[in-house]
Amino acid sequence: MRRLVISTVGTSLLTNEINERKDSKSWITDLNKTANWTQEKIENSSDYSHVFSKIILPLRSRVENKLNNSNIVEIREMSAELNGIYGLYDEQLSKGNQDMHYLIATDTLQGQVTAEIVQNFLRSKGICIDIFTPKGFSTDNNESFTNGIDELLNWIEDIIPEFKYKIYNICFNLVGGFKAIQGFANTIGMFYANEIIYIFEGSSTLIKIPRLPIKIDTSVIKPVEFALMAAENNISIRVSQLPKVPESLLFICDDEATLSNWGKLTWNNCKHDLFIQDLLEFPFIVHEESFKKDYKRRTVDEKNKYELHNALAEISATMLKFNGDTSRINPRLKYKRYEGEQKCEGGLKKNEIDHFYLNKDDAWRVSCVVKEIKNSEQKKTNVLHMRHFGEHDYVNNNP
Repeated sequence: MRRLVISTVGTSLLTNEINERKDSKSWITDLNKTANWTQEKIENSSDYSHVFSKIILPLRSRVENKLNNSNIVEIREMSAELNGIYGLYDEQLSKGNQDMHYLIATDTLQGQVTAEIVQNFLRSKGICIDIFTPKGFSTDNNESFTNGIDELLNWIEDIIPEFKYKIYNICFNLVGGFKAIQGFANTIGMFYANEIIYIFEGSSTLIKIPRLPIKIDTSVIKPVEFALMAAENNISIRVSQLPKVPESLLFICDDEATLSNWGKLTWNNCKHDLFIQDLLEFPFIVHEESFKKDYKRRTVDEKNKYELHNALAEISATMLKFNGDTSRINPRLKYKRYEGEQKCEGGLKKNEIDHFYLNKDDAWRVSCVVKEIKNSEQKKTNVLHMRHFGEHDYVNNNP
């Protein structure tokens, strides 16, 4: 079976190449000082602008030359990341020519250079590999680290289902990387990976940890509220609306909450099962009887229901944030007005009805109508009345 291999990347491949006898004693100090700095920050620094050209570039050149002129044993000793990958393929990288690899790197100069060295080396061996870097991701402070983990979780949620659908085995290679990142990646892997691999320190012995049979207690999950908190617009929910939800799943500020990293991880792993059940009701959205009947049609499968609820959650979150403004709906959904004056259900003309798409191939769509109401403060706002849901032609012929 083909594999998707996700590897965490540290910077030891660079720092281990420092020769204490030949190199300046300040190199380690300077690299430690700038470990969480971007290239731009280093180049704009009056005290450390030399780090890239005088330290990192020479080290990179040495490492690349050494990798290209060493045997497998020496290469595995040089790089924790490569040690894990060589171990995964029993030291025969040709076994991985049908696999896909991603390196998770920090958004720092040292992290990027190290990841690029590993990427270039593996590409030269016929491995298909890319680098993913969450914006601003570093271990410099809690905010940078937490935001990076949030983006990593979103990326994993986007990419892994596609590979699982194509029947890939998901492998997390956690031999390299910073300990803090490894800790989070290990927990993430327990939810998403088929196996997690490590190497005994100081050896080449591979340890494979199979995915644990983790079962999430969904009884405490409120699907509408969790979907809104997980939406791109990051809606806050009053804590009083989340009874019995463990605090570890929430980030609470005053009397409002959003999802913590663990909350997002938990939600991502249970939302599919919750989204394929009964039709959920979201704020600013009204389900007309025709829409409810469509949801129960025989041609509507789990995939359709899941995609529908994802779209409804995003639209509801957007309308909550922007007081019913449908112009702010994510362009990905291609929300727009029909054309033409054909008579439709409810006495409406076609050009009085809107619609949006649920998937990339535009095969399924939803029709809806904007209606103006007054909110609790007696201010005008819009709600969306959902009319029909189904295949393109089914909805298009009678929206």
